Order: sequence, then structure tokens, then C-alpha cells
Amino acid sequence: MEDTQKKNTSHKHVHSHLDCNGEEYTHDHEHGHSHSPEHKKAVFNRMSRIIGHMESTRRMVESERDCAEILIQLSAIEAAINSVSRVIIKEHLKTCIVDAVNHGDYDALDELNNAIDKFIK
Repeated sequence: MEDTQKKNTSHKHVHSHLDCNGEEYTHDHEHGHSHSPEHKKAVFNRMSRIIGHMESTRRMVESERDCAEILIQLSAIEAAINSVSRVIIKEHLKTCIVDAVNHGDYDALDELNNAIDKFIK
């Protein structure tokens, strides 16, 4: 996939570091990350299916369908959310994190760790 086919979103980060003498210095830089149109479309399609599934399950609740059937549908929705989350995490590692590290943005790793902590909670 050529980079020209990707939408590039730029982010500005300010970082503090210690030099070899133990003195703190800060710098800022911008770096971007991009996602292919195919990736975005795949994520949007998965999310649209999840939304449709949620709406269908809500209608099941409204029509007082069997609780066991509703729970089975909720379990399927949860699996679908976890699946799209894995797709996003993998793409984030391949694009955003690699780009951030290549530009010296090691704070992005902390942000990823925080996001993963919340995701697996």
C-alpha cells in the first residue's frame, strides 16, 4: 500500500528527557500516523455490524424475548467487539506505535499500555 493512499493525521507531542549529565530538557515534535482506506473500511464495516446486532438485541428485549436468547446475542456482540478491538490494536502497533517510536515519542508506549489496561479490565 502506497503512503499516498493513506490519510495522514498529525499529532504534536512535547517530551522531557534527561541528557547524559542528568539535566532535563524538553522538545516537541509532530509526527503523523496513517491508516489505509481498506483498514478504515474494514473497521467501519465491523462496527456497523455490531451496531446492527445491538439494535436487534435491543428489539429482543423490547419484545420480551427469552433472557437466555438475549444473553447469547450479547455474548456474540461482546466477541465481535473484542475482535474489532484486536484489529485496531494490531494496526495501531504496526502504524501509530512504530511511527511514534521512530520519532522518539516513547510516551506513546505509555499511552498504549494505559489503553490496554483499560481494554482488558
